[in-house]
Amino acid sequence: MRHRRADWKLGRDTAHRQALLRNLVTSLLLEERITTTVEKAKFMRPFAERMITLGKRAGEPKDVLHYRRQAAAFLKGPAAVKKLFDTISARFGNRDGGYTRITRLGYRQGDGAELAMIELIGSEIKKREKDKKKKKAEQQPQPEAAPQS
Repeated sequence: MRHRRADWKLGRDTAHRQALLRNLVTSLLLEERITTTVEKAKFMRPFAERMITLGKRAGEPKDVLHYRRQAAAFLKGPAAVKKLFDTISARFGNRDGGYTRITRLGYRQGDGAELAMIELIGSEIKKREKDKKKKKAEQQPQPEAAPQS
């Protein structure tokens, strides 16, 4: 029996579960917003926040390389490490934890699994900027095509 067990198995063996976790955290840091099941989102949240904390700690000059190597050992690819230490850690520099938000989206059509969107706090700003650009493009008059004869 699994009474009072606080770990997540997700129906996978250990190696598959660790690969899933690393891929989810890497995707979250690169995309800043992903859609997955609620269980996977809750499973990955502490690891994603730990990676952001590593990025914030790298502000101390003597330990930069050490924290970069720790993050690189977990994340899949140098692009995620670069983004973590360059942009994401600067965004959360004065915030003490709580870097992610989980929003429930409903149920998946195929198997009925409950879906959730996990995003980094502050990533909603990018969506608003895209909406503003889209509205601005719609407001500008389109040049009319010459009539065909």
